[in-house]
Amino acid sequence: MRTTLGLLLVVGLGFGTAACGAGDDDTEEGGKVTLVINGLPPATEAANHQRFLDNVAEFEKANPDIDLDPREGKMDPQTFAAKLAGGQLEDVFYVYFTDPANLIAKRQVADISKYLSDVPVAAQIKPEVLRVFQDDKGGTYGLPYKNYSMGLLYNRELFTKAGLDPATPPKTWAEVREAAKKIAALGDGHVGYGDYSKSNTGGWHFTTEIYSLGGEVAVNEGGTWKAAFNGPQGKQVLQQLKDMRWTDNSMGEKQLLEWADLLQMMGSGKLGMYVATADNIPTIVNQYQGKYETYGLGPIPGGAGTLGGGEGYMFNAKASPAKIRAGLKWLSFWFTSAERFEAENKWNVDNKLPVGLPEPAIFTGEAAQVQATADAKYANVPQENYAPFKAAMPSIPVKLEPPNAQQVYAVLDVAMQKVLTDRNANVDALLADAETQVNQILASVK
Repeated sequence: MRTTLGLLLVVGLGFGTAACGAGDDDTEEGGKVTLVINGLPPATEAANHQRFLDNVAEFEKANPDIDLDPREGKMDPQTFAAKLAGGQLEDVFYVYFTDPANLIAKRQVADISKYLSDVPVAAQIKPEVLRVFQDDKGGTYGLPYKNYSMGLLYNRELFTKAGLDPATPPKTWAEVREAAKKIAALGDGHVGYGDYSKSNTGGWHFTTEIYSLGGEVAVNEGGTWKAAFNGPQGKQVLQQLKDMRWTDNSMGEKQLLEWADLLQMMGSGKLGMYVATADNIPTIVNQYQGKYETYGLGPIPGGAGTLGGGEGYMFNAKASPAKIRAGLKWLSFWFTSAERFEAENKWNVDNKLPVGLPEPAIFTGEAAQVQATADAKYANVPQENYAPFKAAMPSIPVKLEPPNAQQVYAVLDVAMQKVLTDRNANVDALLADAETQVNQILASVK
C-alpha cells in the first residue's frame, strides 16, 4: 500500500536490468532504443496494471526514440542470480535498500554517475539516501524512489477511552508501558501493546526497538561484521516485553504473532499500539474494516533511531550508454514537474487510494516542496493524526537493516518468542545464544 505518487512510482519506476541482449547494439530499425523494465503490476491488479501501461504509452509518445518493454515483477533475490546468468535480467530493475551494496560489490550493476547530469532533480536527492546507491568512492549505481521509517501506530479511540491524549502518543518506552496498562484495563479482550515473534517479524521488530534506544544489531569492525545486540539496549528491549507480558498482562495471551495478526487486531478495535510503518494503515482499512480516522502515527518511542528502508532502481551492468540514458529518462519522467506529481495524486484519489500518508522525503529543496504541495492538495487521509510522527521525523536517525537481515531476524525471533511465551525466560541467556548464532551468520558477509 502506497501513497498516490508512491503507487505509480512503484509502477512506473520499477524496471529491471538489461534483459535479453543488454550490451548488444542498442538501436533497432529507425534508430530506436528498446528498454526492458520491470514493475508492471499483475493483470489481477486491473487499475494499477492499466495505469502502468497508460504511463508507458505517454512516455513513449513523448520519447518516440524509446520503446519500453514492461515486465511483471520486481526484485526477487531468489531468482536474481538465475536471471543474471541466463541473460534475462531487465535493463532497469527494482531493488530494496538492502540490495545495492552487494550488487555494487559484485559489479552486477552499471555506474551511472556520468549520466546524472541528464537528471537535474538527482542533485536534490538527500545525500544520505543517495549514498545507499553509491560505492565508497562516490560512484552512483542507481536512484532511490522512496523510503520509509518505523513509528508507533495507535488507536486514537482507545486512547480516549483509556483517558490518554490521542494527540500526544508515548515518546518513551516507559510511557508505552503505562499507556498499554491503561488500555488493557478496559477489559473485554483489549490488548495494550502488540509485538511480533514469528516468521522473522520478531527479529525485525527487535531491530527497530533496539535502534530506538540507540543500540545496534550488527557493527562492522575493521571490515568484519559482528553482532552488537547483546548489551544494555538489547536487554532492555526483551526485559520490557517480558514485563509487559507477564507482570502487566498488557500484551494479551495470544502470542507467536506474525505479519497479518497485528493488523487484524488493530482493525478489530481491540489493540492499542504496535510498531509499524504508515502503509499499515490502508491495509487495516481495506482488509480489516478499519477507518482512517481511528488511527494515529507517532514517532518511535525512545527516539534515538529507527529502522528504515526503501526502494530504488538500478541498471544492468551490461546496459549500453544509450540504454542508461533511456532508463534515466524513464525514471525522471515521474519527477519532472508539479503537474506530474499532481497527476499521480489525482489518479490515486480517483481510484480511492490514500494520499498524504507520512513518509520521509527523498528530496530536498524545490523538488521536496513541489511534492509536498501536491500531496497537501490531494491528501484524503486525516493529516492531524500523523502530526506527531511528522514533527519528529527530522530529528530521528534512520538506520538500515543489518547484513543478511532475514537470517538474523530468524535467530532473534526465538528470543522474542521466549520472553512472550515463557514467564521464566532468561533474557541474558537468550541474548548470548542469539549472539553466537548471528556471529556465525555474519562471518560470511564481506
